[in-house]
Amino acid sequence: MQRLQGAWKAFATIRQDRLRHGEVAEKVAEGIVEDLLTGVLDWTKGDITYQIDYADIVLSRNLQKYLVIEVKKPGTLRLGRQSLAVALAQALRYAHAQHIGQVAVSDGYVFYAADVLPGGLQHRVVVNLADPQPPAALWWVSVHGVYRPMEDSRPAESLFAEEPYPATIQNQPDQGPSVLLHRTYRLPACCFAWVGDANKPSTWKLPYLKENGTIDDKRLPKAIQSLLTNYRGAKVRIPESGVGEVLLRLAQAAKRANLLPPESVHPAPVYQQLILWLEQNGRSSEI
Repeated sequence: MQRLQGAWKAFATIRQDRLRHGEVAEKVAEGIVEDLLTGVLDWTKGDITYQIDYADIVLSRNLQKYLVIEVKKPGTLRLGRQSLAVALAQALRYAHAQHIGQVAVSDGYVFYAADVLPGGLQHRVVVNLADPQPPAALWWVSVHGVYRPMEDSRPAESLFAEEPYPATIQNQPDQGPSVLLHRTYRLPACCFAWVGDANKPSTWKLPYLKENGTIDDKRLPKAIQSLLTNYRGAKVRIPESGVGEVLLRLAQAAKRANLLPPESVHPAPVYQQLILWLEQNGRSSEI
């Protein structure tokens, strides 16, 4: 923490210098991330590897890989979950392929990191790199913070506003392999409540978001019903260890859509069942 606080002012100066030309390339954001990791935090340049199986940056130490970082052109990410969704989906694919337990995305302005959990992501840290004060939360991606479990159990989706993203971003030519789409639903992984393997669309279950990232009010109740009872006689099977996080993810979506109390005075039966599950499992405070 002393290192972080003492180095932040110098980092801010270097960052501004890197961005002074205005419209800059993705490589500039990579430089800013490297400055952050080695100048502010305690990683060494040898801990950073570039372009490992399409991953922009992989952080490792003593042959242990800790974090995949997907880097985007400066100014192209926003602090809305949906505008980060495509970059996170890419990072998640690379993390699954390399069996890495954490992902991050950055454009030199925002730095967001999350833990990879069964079926989704759990928030770790979000930082505005233009903050004049050194963000203490960065400790959670330091050498001695990155491997420690977070007490914050909120799914990544619960932390950001509904900010739709353009579907055309999925096929930008400079992002390596394009974001995979489910064969039946034609949706990326971030639109599903359960993602078994980000590289295998056949393992993606329970679509609940539309292509533009907004909540699909027709599929959301079907996804909940498929887990709690069944939908048209079909019960979706996912590992029992992941059911809790998936239902919490769906509950967060229902809350944002004003389908749960107190916003909804008379919630539909499927949401009443969901409320009961939250209460029985002591998770009502997490939505």
